[in-house]
Amino acid sequence: MADLPARVLFGAAYYHEYQPAYGPDVRPDEQLKTDLDLMAQAHFTVIRIGESVWSTWEPENGRFQLDWLQPVLDGAHERGISVILGTPTYAVPPWLARQYPEITGERRTGERIGWGARQEVDFTHPAFRFHAERIIRKVVARYVDHPAVIGFQVDNEPGLELFHNHGVFQRFTDRLREKYGDVETLNREWGLVYWSHRLSTWADLWTPDGNVQPQYDVAWREFQARQCTEFIGWQADIVREYTRPEHFVTTCISYTRPAVEDDELTDRLDIATGNPYYDMQDGLLLPDPTPDTHQQKWKTTGVWSLYQTADWMFSSRQEPFLVTETNANSIGMAWDNRPAYDGQWRQAAWALVGRGARMIEYWQWQTLRFGAETYWGGVLPHSGRPGRTYAELARLGEEFEAVGPLVAGLEPDADITIVYSTPSKWLMQKHPPLATPDGEPDPAAYHRILDPFYRGAFDAGRQVRVVHARQLHDPRGEREGLAPDEAARRHPVLVVPALYLADDTTLDWFAAYAQAGGHLVLGPRTGYADHEARARHEPAPARLTGAAGVSYDEFSNLAQPVPVRAVPDSPLALPETATATHWADGLTVADAEILATYEHPHFGRWPAVTTRRHGEGRVTYVGTVPGRDLARALAEWLAPAARSGWGELPASVTATTGTSPDGRRVHIVHNWSWEPARSTVPVDLADALDGTALLAGAVLELGPWDVRVLVSPIDAKE
Repeated sequence: MADLPARVLFGAAYYHEYQPAYGPDVRPDEQLKTDLDLMAQAHFTVIRIGESVWSTWEPENGRFQLDWLQPVLDGAHERGISVILGTPTYAVPPWLARQYPEITGERRTGERIGWGARQEVDFTHPAFRFHAERIIRKVVARYVDHPAVIGFQVDNEPGLELFHNHGVFQRFTDRLREKYGDVETLNREWGLVYWSHRLSTWADLWTPDGNVQPQYDVAWREFQARQCTEFIGWQADIVREYTRPEHFVTTCISYTRPAVEDDELTDRLDIATGNPYYDMQDGLLLPDPTPDTHQQKWKTTGVWSLYQTADWMFSSRQEPFLVTETNANSIGMAWDNRPAYDGQWRQAAWALVGRGARMIEYWQWQTLRFGAETYWGGVLPHSGRPGRTYAELARLGEEFEAVGPLVAGLEPDADITIVYSTPSKWLMQKHPPLATPDGEPDPAAYHRILDPFYRGAFDAGRQVRVVHARQLHDPRGEREGLAPDEAARRHPVLVVPALYLADDTTLDWFAAYAQAGGHLVLGPRTGYADHEARARHEPAPARLTGAAGVSYDEFSNLAQPVPVRAVPDSPLALPETATATHWADGLTVADAEILATYEHPHFGRWPAVTTRRHGEGRVTYVGTVPGRDLARALAEWLAPAARSGWGELPASVTATTGTSPDGRRVHIVHNWSWEPARSTVPVDLADALDGTALLAGAVLELGPWDVRVLVSPIDAKE
């Protein structure tokens, strides 16, 4: 992990070059001083600069203007504010597009992306690479020795497009030739006898535009992600030619971008960095009014999904991470204006820190008066005058200044681990097992299956660790995985929903994990296909039927939720409201214990949930997508005692815990509601912000939209 300051970095993206945003009567040097003074007064410790203005760095081909940023860095350094400097490669200057039109990206073969937005360029094209490398070297060399600079961000939110350019397709063909050797092997592995797709030569390979072969689609998406990873790694390597050991190199990730495989992408970087955006106001209300049918996209809705995003960012490297952009005010376009209620900025920031964030940085400092993001609110409004947002963030900055060393690098706790598979998500985006309410294919199907398991754990007060399948076991041998016995110790409960794409060795690893003492929980679609997305010949869950004690070869979508009932004497206690949604596997029991069944004249012949001892551990099979109450009950059964120790909490209150770098235990308790709440303190704690002692059994008072940061002594036993 990058060697960062022992504090939570706190600040915003700052674009002094957008000076017209402040009005014609404001001198840039005066405004710069005012801005930096306001940042210092708000306890800012970092700003991100420079990544969006290639045409300012290089207004014409080969003519560079590099000195304009010097006053910003000097002024920041004078006030103790650190700087993350960006490379400007994601926003191509008009002269480059005009002189080299061939660099334009294509979303479909031969159909160029129109200019006027950003990331319209095929970043693999040699002409683009030449100019990109030149501007990277110019900017980094000019400022790498400035004492304010602590790190570099290469590019910005990569992976927006899947490029169909001729050169990209030819490299894809070369990649297949390298992997499979000859077309007959490809024909066999992909099943190209189907619909007369057999190739006689590599020249027969069709472009991806109209493809419906799942095997092709998986290979194409993997190739696109590797292009993105290579591009970011290429930039990072150039920057590292100039940096010193104390500098870090990263990129900011928008985690839902189509060409991003975050665990691969961050291997080439020093720290994971992401941009969590979320709905504020009633989008952060508990109890959560968000319907289960709501689709999470580039921004999330619901407190559970804010935590899930943070856990996803932690999963990229299984390390603490940086937040490069998040809500300063309203986010999105002109028709969606919902700035936070009082207290919500503070709540969200502490929630992210509680799950491992080492930096909270807002986008952006000043709300713009022009451009596509005119109503994407900054710390300052259009008037440029500090208002409610600034006051709220200044309070938060003061808190981070006071207790930053306590929580910088916090190792968050986990009661349950959920396994994530980006390749399975890709496959289900085009070939989903679920439909939308109007009967159309649901491209969000992967998360429709996985998210209820996460949300159920959240609703039960259990904390979650997300881990990528290849971080546990990489069949390609490109990274070191975990031995099954070590995984059983680190991740005693391992939930594996929707792992549709899995090779034999990965499935065998899961069986060995349970044999070694772990509790393996299998969900729908796991192990149904192999690494090429081919449905397996053997009964499902493939290679795990013996360990699970169940098998199936029939499955069904569910048009409506179906009630689920616990069998007599089942250790899984279910409320009357427990339901199965979306899916049902027709499980045949060999020697497993049935925990719950469907209450339905047809589906009632099959169990909904089973469990079986396997070696030193256990395998539980959940044959459906659990409704909220079933998912919560499952989480409570899987992890009977929450590690946080807070026990039953009011419906609007959450408690997350972790270990500080100095060994102290940190408890972050939120009240996500307009109504005050109270809870009983489980152990002796102290308020980290005001030093108030709270003995075990004391009542913790929480105001509306409140958060308390509590800490136990280094030698405390919990």
